[in-house]
Amino acid sequence: MKDHNYYIYITTNPKKTVLYVGVTNDLKRRMSEHLTDANGPKTTFAGKYFCYNLIYYEYFPDIEWAIAREKQIKGWNRAKKETLITEFNPEWQFLNDKI
Repeated sequence: MKDHNYYIYITTNPKKTVLYVGVTNDLKRRMSEHLTDANGPKTTFAGKYFCYNLIYYEYFPDIEWAIAREKQIKGWNRAKKETLITEFNPEWQFLNDKI
């Protein structure tokens, strides 16, 4: 059986005022895509609001688990998302260069 890698992640804009929750099988590539969209056509929510700075992520071996977690977090209010981020990344450092 082949190992699979899936991630749910939260990105933010440079001023940390907007949060975006997503799921991917390649975190590094996806962060690059968000940055490219923000600096170019702005065809996605993340691009339009400059949400290309990674501040949170979780790993899952199963896509269905990852999608379920993404939906759960998307349903949360901002305060609950902020608590999750702060527990993982207390300084809200941008993690793009660490993945």
